[in-house]
Amino acid sequence: MKKKKLGILAALGLSASLILGACNSGGEEDYKFLSIVTGGTTGTYYALGGTLAQIISDEAGVETTAEVSQASAANMTALKDGKAEIAFVQTDIAYYATAGEFMFEGDAIDSIAAIGALYPETIQLVTTAKSGITSYEDLKGKKVSVGAPGSGTFANAEQLLEIHGMTMDDIQAQNLDFGESQESLESGQIDAAFITSGTPTGAVEALSATTDVVIVPVEDDKADALIEKYPYYAKETIPADTYGSTKEVPTVSVLAMLAVKKDLPEELVYDITKAIYENTDKITHPKGAYIKAETALDGIDIDIHPGAQKYFDEVNK
Repeated sequence: MKKKKLGILAALGLSASLILGACNSGGEEDYKFLSIVTGGTTGTYYALGGTLAQIISDEAGVETTAEVSQASAANMTALKDGKAEIAFVQTDIAYYATAGEFMFEGDAIDSIAAIGALYPETIQLVTTAKSGITSYEDLKGKKVSVGAPGSGTFANAEQLLEIHGMTMDDIQAQNLDFGESQESLESGQIDAAFITSGTPTGAVEALSATTDVVIVPVEDDKADALIEKYPYYAKETIPADTYGSTKEVPTVSVLAMLAVKKDLPEELVYDITKAIYENTDKITHPKGAYIKAETALDGIDIDIHPGAQKYFDEVNK
């Protein structure tokens, strides 16, 4: 009799463990809510994030919200720590995170994967006509916003200064976000600001409404040298009429992409990917025109999530 009771208890224990295992198996049913970490309220990540969250909610059937964040590097940490499921990130920062380089040195993140690329993120060195700054060399000794330490903007600023024969020690670096940069340029508290974001960027548009904005060019030879050393950059041109300018401005860009937690279910990520890339007509921001399935894997140097890969394999035959 005693053995029989033990057998029943063992069976019940096994059943309970199987039920618990099924409940925590990472199936799509476990994700009723999703969070997308974006960037500051005056940047392109945040502007697009709300739209993409709505598209995922409507088309994939999973309630999704866009959250304000400190952007790329912080977003990778948010995915690692389980504070978000989806994140906007620059392609260069995603690579640094998985490789354990630059701001992630000694702390590589192996729990993230890519959904796909979105649009070019333009590195904009923004100043005003009254500052007198027209070249990178003019930055020496000036107060320049370079973004938060460890941010994508900070890394871009550091590398562009390097290509122009300078370091952070040659300027008075200020760690401001885009909104703070706009206000400080407007009031004359700083002389210039690095802003890595899709153009037109809200913060720079707001600045151009009150003062004459100048975007400092990256000359062709410097762009070539930058790309040779850091291949994830590409040449970019800011069109005439952007921020009230009458001429095109040559510069460089990286790509914006979406990353996810690797342990998200394949079918869920498939549905998210399909929702985004098949509903770009619902994106009113100008960068929506760049979001295409046929170019979604360009410039990405981290693992693609199997759910996203499944979708792109189907549509890019």
